[in-house]
Amino acid sequence: MQYDFDAVRERTGTDSMKWQRYGDDVIPLWLADMDFVSPEAVIRALHQRADHAIFGYTQPAEQLRQVIQERLEKLYQWHVQDEEIVFLPSLVTGINLSFLTCTRAGEAVVAHPPVYHHFINDPISHGRAVIDPPLVQRGDTYEVDFDAFERAITDHARIFILCNPHNPVARVYTMGELAQMAEICLRHDLMICSDEIHCDLLYPGHQHIPMATLGSQVADQTITLMAPSKTFNVPGLGCGFAVIKNPELRRRLEATGVGIVPHVNIMGHVAALAAYKDGQEWLDQILVYLQDNRDFLDQYVKDNLPGIRMIKMEATYLAWLDCRAAGIPGNPFQFFLKEAGVALSDGAGFGRGGKGFVRLNFACPRKTLTEALDRMADAFEKL
Repeated sequence: MQYDFDAVRERTGTDSMKWQRYGDDVIPLWLADMDFVSPEAVIRALHQRADHAIFGYTQPAEQLRQVIQERLEKLYQWHVQDEEIVFLPSLVTGINLSFLTCTRAGEAVVAHPPVYHHFINDPISHGRAVIDPPLVQRGDTYEVDFDAFERAITDHARIFILCNPHNPVARVYTMGELAQMAEICLRHDLMICSDEIHCDLLYPGHQHIPMATLGSQVADQTITLMAPSKTFNVPGLGCGFAVIKNPELRRRLEATGVGIVPHVNIMGHVAALAAYKDGQEWLDQILVYLQDNRDFLDQYVKDNLPGIRMIKMEATYLAWLDCRAAGIPGNPFQFFLKEAGVALSDGAGFGRGGKGFVRLNFACPRKTLTEALDRMADAFEKL
């Protein structure tokens, strides 16, 4: 079927976190969910489950494991066994389970900011330290400073949390970059938690490589996190999974969550199976629309928002905008919220290197995106 992603679907009054937080007069381009109807296959499967009218305790269908295994084999030539898949109610849960499994209080987690805030805030909330050698901006993209990465690792460091594709700087790391990061982690005996939730949202010319496919030694020290939530716009249904090759590491992670981490809910299982099994047509179409939105946004920023620079996007629908040379007084997030009525994500919340930036979610109908950008441009003209 042909999806109409230009159609504006009203989300106010639906308890949407994205649309409710800042009020009805604000256009929200902050939280990472899409303003598009989910795949028809997912909607149909959810209706069928609801029509059954019994919502008891459930376990993942064997077919879901099989579909995940087939998908990983097809996309990455990655052979994963049934028992190596651990289902999770969210990947934030997976991130927290990973560092809690691999560290004790006072030990350290390593991450590369600017990065998704749970990487740098959650360890501190649980009594861990954070080592945060920042990514380095090179022109219109970012790179890992490998020397700084290695120098920052202390005797207290136990786990490196990788974001690939990266949120918010939209990098898709190359084989060479991943191999160098893995080699540093192996040399320092760091476990790796690789958050790969955006792995399906790639633009032409870029290929996702799961960290754990770099060899058996790397796989033995890696917890890989994936989910259909960003890919197929089902984040509210809460279903993700970890792939953990090392049986002892897998046992420890599962033990860490006993009595705390709930099972995935029945609708999460249903949506994940339908999305992975029958959602490819929708995904193929949404990627074309997102690429067009990305290119439209890039040109609009160049033409209408002087001094703001959009970082090159290799993946995701989350644009990283450098506002430091734009002459905006104070925090650009606050400026666009108050003066334009547009809610973005505050770059300062992504850690070191994020001040003066905002993150913009362009996974919305072009009409919504254009209206938000026009508001931002109007506010800019009044500076």
